[in-house]
Amino acid sequence: MEQSRKRAKPGRNPGTVGRTSRPRQAEVAQLAGVSQATVSLVLSARTDGKAATISEETRERVLDAARSLGYVHDPAARRLAAARNNLLGVFSFTATFPTDVQHSYYPFLVGVEQEAAARGYDLVLFTGSSAGGPDALSRVRLADGCLFLGRHAPGAELKRLVADGFPVVHLGRREELEGLAWVGADYVSASRAVVEHLAALGHRRIVLVREDDDAPASTDRQRGFLEGLAAVGADAGPEAVLRCADPAGEVTAERVRALVEDGVTAFVAEETDTGAAWRALDAAVHEAGLGCPGDVSLGLLGGPPPDVAAAPVPMGFDVPRHQLGAAAVRLLAALVAGEETHEPLVACAFRTGETAGPPGRRP
Repeated sequence: MEQSRKRAKPGRNPGTVGRTSRPRQAEVAQLAGVSQATVSLVLSARTDGKAATISEETRERVLDAARSLGYVHDPAARRLAAARNNLLGVFSFTATFPTDVQHSYYPFLVGVEQEAAARGYDLVLFTGSSAGGPDALSRVRLADGCLFLGRHAPGAELKRLVADGFPVVHLGRREELEGLAWVGADYVSASRAVVEHLAALGHRRIVLVREDDDAPASTDRQRGFLEGLAAVGADAGPEAVLRCADPAGEVTAERVRALVEDGVTAFVAEETDTGAAWRALDAAVHEAGLGCPGDVSLGLLGGPPPDVAAAPVPMGFDVPRHQLGAAAVRLLAALVAGEETHEPLVACAFRTGETAGPPGRRP
C-alpha cells in the first residue's frame, strides 16, 4: 500500500560520499518522493503501456534522483527479476503453520489460496519455526514475492527486504516501516461502532480490557474504543482502559465486581491470537456471579477464540479474514508485476450477539 512520503528535491546526496555499496532503487524512491514501483517503471523504460500514466514531471524527478545518487541500472538484475516462476510466498510468525480449520489464521489462508489460484500463482509456505534469525526470512526470495502474517514480525528483516526491492506485503497494518505494503481491517471504525451500540442501549461507563501489547491491531482497537466514548460523551478517562500483562491474573472476579459497584455497566475485550483478554473477562464475570446481559453487558472487538464455545454469542464484530487474505494477494501480485496500486481498509461486519442489553441492576 502506498505510504505518504515527504517529497525531497533531488540534489547532491551527502550519503553517497565515501560509500562502497551500489545505490538501491529504494534510495532513489525516497529521494524522489515516489514509490519504488514508480522508480522501477521509469528506470526500466517500460514500453508495454504501464509507464504511460507516469507524468513527465515525475519521470524527470526520478531520473534526477538516480543521477544524484549515482544509480546505475543493472541489466543482469533486470533479467533475473524478469525470470519469475509464478510462486508467491506466505510466511507465518506462529510457532507452527496453522492448518486447523478452527485456527484464527485459517480463513486468511483460504482467501490467500483462492485469490492466488485465480491469478495463476502457486504458493510456497514458510514458517517462523523453520529456522531462527534473518536467515529464515532470506529464503522467501525463492518466491517472486512474499506475504507475511503475524502480530509481531521482525521489523529489521522486513525493512531489508523492502530496501532490496523484493515484493513484500504484510497482512495487518504496519505503518512504522516506511515503504512496506500492507492490507488491513478497519478496526477503528468497527470498535467505535461497538461503543456506540452500547451507548445507544444506555451505557455510559464502559471499560476496555486489552493485552499489554503495542501491536497495531491493538492500538487501532483502543483508538476506536476511545473515539466511540468521546463521540457519545461517555467517560474516557484513564480508567476506561484496563491494559493487562497477564489478563488471567489481573482481570479477577473481585476486580470486575468492584468496577461494577463503582458504576461500570459494560466491558469490552479485544481479540488477539491468544484470546487472553476475552477468556479472562468472561471467566471473571461468571465467577463474580454476574448475569450477562442482565447485570453487565459484554462486547468483543473481534471474534471469540476458536476453541471457546461462544454461548451466548458475544456482541462485537467479525474480522473479514477471507477478504483480507484475497486483498493481500492482489496487492502482492501487483507489486510483483511492478504496478502501482493500493487496497483500501476492509470493513468489519457488526455482530449484534446476545451479550449486550440496557444497563442492569447494581449487585
